[in-house]
Amino acid sequence: MNAPTLTNIQLHTQSKALELQFGEQRYSLSAEYLRVYSPSAEVRGHSPSQAVLQTGKINVAIDDIKTVGNYAVQLYFSDGHNSGIYTFSYLHELATKQQDYWQDYLQRLEQAKANRDPDLQVVRIGL
Repeated sequence: MNAPTLTNIQLHTQSKALELQFGEQRYSLSAEYLRVYSPSAEVRGHSPSQAVLQTGKINVAIDDIKTVGNYAVQLYFSDGHNSGIYTFSYLHELATKQQDYWQDYLQRLEQAKANRDPDLQVVRIGL
């Protein structure tokens, strides 16, 4: 099944969100969410076992967007990451599965005893 056609994309710098429109359906994806689910080899690795959990990305923003042909965009993040090519179908997947993917990310952070905030260190004390 093909993803619907991406008809509009807007970057909201104040809220650090990317607004996507597929047909009549609109979605808002945070820069943090897009960054931690980057399709780059740096994040996903070359196999699932090589994936790198992204931590400390709560403050990340999108500085720029460039189109890649008629099928994708390249996002330039404030932390210097820009190697992910987000196909329109991958953006649609991220949009429609956002709740599930975000919960999975939060669970993986917890299991790793990691954090979304780069300025916060959590020390767990067994009481």
